[in-house]
Amino acid sequence: MTAKPSDDRTQYAFLSERLPTAMDTVADAVAAVERGEAVVYPTETVYGLGADALDADAVERVFELKGRARDNPLSLGAPSVDAALRYTDPTDREVRFMREFLPGPVTVVAARREMVPDVLTAGRERVGIRVPDHDLAFELLAELTPTPLTATSANRSGAGSVRRVDELDPRILESVGAVLDDGETPGTESTVVDVGRNVIHRRGARADDIEAWLKRE
Repeated sequence: MTAKPSDDRTQYAFLSERLPTAMDTVADAVAAVERGEAVVYPTETVYGLGADALDADAVERVFELKGRARDNPLSLGAPSVDAALRYTDPTDREVRFMREFLPGPVTVVAARREMVPDVLTAGRERVGIRVPDHDLAFELLAELTPTPLTATSANRSGAGSVRRVDELDPRILESVGAVLDDGETPGTESTVVDVGRNVIHRRGARADDIEAWLKRE
């Protein structure tokens, strides 16, 4: 009698062998997002999982793909600070911070505007903003403008971050509309900071510089 695999990833392993992810283009990813699907895209930190951040159903699918608790909010990705200001209502100090550190490996928490759905922020009035410093991510976000993407790591909740597409969980790989492969990413997570409250929620890239800025400004 054959033993049942103990790791449920094993039963999905065959799926990744038949998915031509390396062939997907930015145009493929744009079309997938416009269909309401999620896509995987590289950033200067780790691979991200993106869907239309203003479409509540698309955001729900991201939560489902990640197996993420609905009370754990997602961030919003934009191609520039100016684009991010369409969806947020930051203070002057928060804007100064954004222009100092974005694009870059930083997630800035700011007040959201009405068009940002409750599901993205878990009902909170503030949303994390990400402007990746990565050419392929920028191209995707720019092509989708004015539609922002969810900005969350492309891993199942509780698993390690994804630095290469061959590390994607097969359950995510089989369910997304496109995967943009740009090789290995650095792997350092973004620093998450609420400038208005002078709080660093997660220390990651450039955390010391951010801490110094908060004390100085």
